[in-house]
Amino acid sequence: MFGDYSIGDLGSIFVMQGFAGLILFSVYVLMALGLAIIFGQMGVINMAHGEFMILGAYVTWMTSNFFQTFLPSLFSGYFFLAMILAFIASGSLGMLVEWVLIRHLYKRPLDTLLATWGLSLMLQQAYRSIFGAREVGVELPQWMLGSLHVTESIEVPINGVFVMGLTLLITIAVAYIMYKSRWGRQVRAVVQNRIMAGAVGINTAKVDRYTFALGCGIAGVAGSAFTMIGSTGPTSGQLYIVDTFLVVVFGGAASLLGTIASAFSISQTQSTLEFFMSGSMAKVLTLLAVVGILMLRPQGLFALKVRK
Repeated sequence: MFGDYSIGDLGSIFVMQGFAGLILFSVYVLMALGLAIIFGQMGVINMAHGEFMILGAYVTWMTSNFFQTFLPSLFSGYFFLAMILAFIASGSLGMLVEWVLIRHLYKRPLDTLLATWGLSLMLQQAYRSIFGAREVGVELPQWMLGSLHVTESIEVPINGVFVMGLTLLITIAVAYIMYKSRWGRQVRAVVQNRIMAGAVGINTAKVDRYTFALGCGIAGVAGSAFTMIGSTGPTSGQLYIVDTFLVVVFGGAASLLGTIASAFSISQTQSTLEFFMSGSMAKVLTLLAVVGILMLRPQGLFALKVRK
């Protein structure tokens, strides 16, 4: 299998495969952070998480078209505005959905699963009616194209580096919000003891609404980043919902650190296995390994003790 390659060539290929794993890790973290907040912090099984992500992707696509048509001189910087708009659009829709639907279903996780699954079908049909059934692609700014030459035989894509940097910034921001801000302390108080949190004056309904909106907004930013690595269609979000739930459950519900560790473990394992076998077989073996570990440790890598 490796007879035609020198040790140096194999080393370069392995390094590039590891970098591909880091890009996959970044995408997993971006997708899973929002779900970790919604599922881990609120106990809501949001099957429409992928559709909130795709809304962010469509917002990015529309922003790209707008700048190409009306502001071509500013096209190189449109992506930063697109990410902000994606966060606002997905977060606003999430806030509306929480107020109309989710707030009536707390402490009924199976009902939230069915309700959000129905919501995902409605959003898919809405996207199909508004944007069409065909997949669309986003035109990236020129500075995002091409690769960085680390050595003569190792190249890393610029958009992959951008996604990793974006993931790092968002992860730091979420960690600060959840663990250092006053609102984050309120969220964790509601998670650990909702009745006592309400007794000391915390508006638990407001905390729930903004928590759900934050999770959906992060999904929108993930959708914006998703446009760099794939095309956008009405059902594209469903391709990643299983992987995203797997990352959150494997890491441990209500644990942002667990989500990051889980995304890194799964992405690097899958990427390394792809060095030796086909992508589909690598994914199957990765999933089997995760399922086996969850059978031995159902609470995931990190578990948070919650008072009922």
